[in-house]
Amino acid sequence: MLAFWFKIPLWQRVIAALILGVITGLVWGPESEAIKWIGDFFIKSIKMLVVPLIFFSLVSGVAAIGDLRKLGAVGGRAMLLFIVTGQIAVWLGLALGTLIKPGIGVDTSGITMGVTPTPSATSWTDMILSIVPESPVQVMADVQVLPLIVFALLIGIGILMAKEDGEPAAKIFDSGAIVMQKVTMIVMELTPFGVFALMAWVAGSFGIDALLSLAKLVGLNYLGCLLIILIVYSAMIRFLAKLPPIGFFRGIVDAMAVSYSTASSNATLPVTLRCAERNLGVSPSVSSFVISLGATINMNGTAMYLGLATLFGAQIFGVDLSWGDYFMISITATLGAIGAAGIPGAGLIMMALVFGSVGVPLETIAFVAGVDRIMDMMRTTTNVSGDAAVAVTVAAMTGELDREELISADDI
Repeated sequence: MLAFWFKIPLWQRVIAALILGVITGLVWGPESEAIKWIGDFFIKSIKMLVVPLIFFSLVSGVAAIGDLRKLGAVGGRAMLLFIVTGQIAVWLGLALGTLIKPGIGVDTSGITMGVTPTPSATSWTDMILSIVPESPVQVMADVQVLPLIVFALLIGIGILMAKEDGEPAAKIFDSGAIVMQKVTMIVMELTPFGVFALMAWVAGSFGIDALLSLAKLVGLNYLGCLLIILIVYSAMIRFLAKLPPIGFFRGIVDAMAVSYSTASSNATLPVTLRCAERNLGVSPSVSSFVISLGATINMNGTAMYLGLATLFGAQIFGVDLSWGDYFMISITATLGAIGAAGIPGAGLIMMALVFGSVGVPLETIAFVAGVDRIMDMMRTTTNVSGDAAVAVTVAAMTGELDREELISADDI
């Protein structure tokens, strides 16, 4: 029986648990809160991973650049495109959440609130000073967002500057990142049980209103991802690479299909590399560097979603956000997405960091966890498409692209 359970793909188990949870909650009613502890256990397991996962992933991602000199013609352009598209993505999520307001209308008066994170200081000088960790250990213990990210980035840069002497440390962080990805995969096996319990609780306690809000959130997630793919990436290919977008999308259709089904940028990496080199004409040196780096730090779909989900939680729990909070979300969502490992469910882990930066209750995670897998599939497709788009654009800018090969992708 156990062997049969693991033979079923995780995403199928999660969707089945979601449907059964909704049915159970609607039938059982408010008494379904009796099994909410199972979902709380799942959420607590996710929170456990936040600090080590983002720390090891960020340090490993920066160290993966290999040499500071690579941040020149290829690395510099790639990093700039990753950052700019990430900012566009998160502001798109904030715009969709502000205009559509998916979290309005849910009655949360029956929720027993946990500890609400304290928002970051509104003073710009205090904010700048707060990003410097006086004690890295204390920062990790308190799960402070920006100081943790800044410290991880500095460690990664230090490894690059140390060159050969830093290689042993780089291997340690690479191993740590891989180990944390495996631990995350173990925790993700709890997802069907957590999703069942949380969806039963949401449906039973809050009824159709909560389900409609979640449906809006899922719809906005897909809309935002499609806008990024069809407008942002198409514009990059058309105006920066000066190539036909249709040929590009036909060339990466295999990678898009695999990424949607697996919800994992890392699992899709070999397929993305093959599509970039064989179908799009990107040179092996550029594709291996840019796409491998992108699989680690280019998470535009996740950045968009983190911005959207933060507004969703703020609307549900009546948290007023200022423009300063919006800018804080844009920074933490972009950097948090960079720290998200390319495996299913990593976006949930990063939520705790972004929510904590602006005082949105962590109970929001319980709301969205039930439908996260459905959204994660589309977010991963967006991330993988972005890796390929940046690789093609950088290759075109640096003369490392076989244009005839990409144009022939029209015939694929």
